[in-house]
Amino acid sequence: MTPGHGVVWAGEALVLLPERALWWPARRTLFIADLHLGKAATFRAAGQPVPAGTTQRNLARLDALIERHGAHRLVVLGDFLHAEQARTPALLDALALWRAQHAALAITLVRGNHDSHAGDPPPGLSIAVVDEPHLLGPFACCHHPQRHATHFVLAGHVHPVCVLHGPGRDRLRLPSFVAEAGQAWLPAFGEFTGGWRVEAAPGRRCHAVGDGQVWPLP
Repeated sequence: MTPGHGVVWAGEALVLLPERALWWPARRTLFIADLHLGKAATFRAAGQPVPAGTTQRNLARLDALIERHGAHRLVVLGDFLHAEQARTPALLDALALWRAQHAALAITLVRGNHDSHAGDPPPGLSIAVVDEPHLLGPFACCHHPQRHATHFVLAGHVHPVCVLHGPGRDRLRLPSFVAEAGQAWLPAFGEFTGGWRVEAAPGRRCHAVGDGQVWPLP
């Protein structure tokens, strides 16, 4: 049984995964957004004392998803690398090794705002790099949330989170999938990322991610 929460967008059955990814079973396709590989290294290069190891953990999470679902395609909805400073020899070597382990996997990167500064991935990674909107079935794969005249938009960029309120004025921020008319936003896949609080709005539906589960919010 596939973990996660099932939805139907643009007439297609999809699964919102607790790993902050989207699974399209009919096309054996995984969607993720805002990987931001090398973000921690970029901060360390600027003298900020942040933890190491996030790249390996992000790639290990991708490994597990690809293996579990038998994915044939991975679509990254922008911000694959965080910045030019992220292109360290260690990161590029880790990516080359990871790609060799998934040589049969088709990978498409829809350029995001950070990709324009970091540059495209090295050609040896065999990643198809495209601009938004990239049309795939009934979906327009984008980085920035937007409307499309004929296709349902899948986007990232905003790193959506929801805030739950409990007794005693306690609050809990959780990554969230957000859907509204004509588009949906994926939470950031990368570990070392912040989040933007999504406010309630007519026709907007949020699905929170936490404790290995995804559930719709009222």
